[in-house]
Amino acid sequence: MRREESSGHDDPLMSHEYDGIQEYDNPLPGWWKWLFVGTILWSVPYFAYYHFGNQERTRTARFDSAMGENMRLQFDKLGEIRPDTVTLVRFANEESGVLIGKSIYKTHCVACHGPEGGGGVGPNLTDESYKNIRAIDDILRVVNVGAAGGAMPAWQAKLEERERIMVSSYVAWLRGKNVPGGKAADGQTIAPWPSIEEVNASAAAASEAAAVTPPAAPSAPPPAQP
Repeated sequence: MRREESSGHDDPLMSHEYDGIQEYDNPLPGWWKWLFVGTILWSVPYFAYYHFGNQERTRTARFDSAMGENMRLQFDKLGEIRPDTVTLVRFANEESGVLIGKSIYKTHCVACHGPEGGGGVGPNLTDESYKNIRAIDDILRVVNVGAAGGAMPAWQAKLEERERIMVSSYVAWLRGKNVPGGKAADGQTIAPWPSIEEVNASAAAASEAAAVTPPAAPSAPPPAQP
């Protein structure tokens, strides 16, 4: 039913009509319009402050800072971290180690190896083929000193040792995941990583052998000259 201005409504009817229906000219309240204008004006100094000022002000920088602090807390819970096969295999088989290594990978390695390790500029880390690695320890070596004439940068001076160890264990964990869309295999297939049981048994055997090996007898002094 068509409504007329004589209905007592204070606002005038709009001139247009749809299927015999008209609408009242009911503008937005002034306070709402000025609030909208204010948000536009406020966006100018806000944008300048966060995008052209100190980079530590950005949400990304604050997030990275919070992640760094959280990582330090996680490292404290992990205890002693050694640059050896036992440690690499251990953390490649522990969820906590994988998560820490993944966070380091996401920060430093994605640009070359892709977000899931499938490769890009760098090789695919999720297949079974490797160019500069023959054993799990070689991952840490490559992370430390780089490879391919600097195409793979050396991280020894850029990351703490424990960060390099954890990201190496994460790269070891990526093996065999074969993410969809990964780069073609490069290098050659190598032997599987040792299992956690194998490295623990090997470490226990080495420790036992060291404990039962008697210390070398001191050499006898040379005879006195007449």
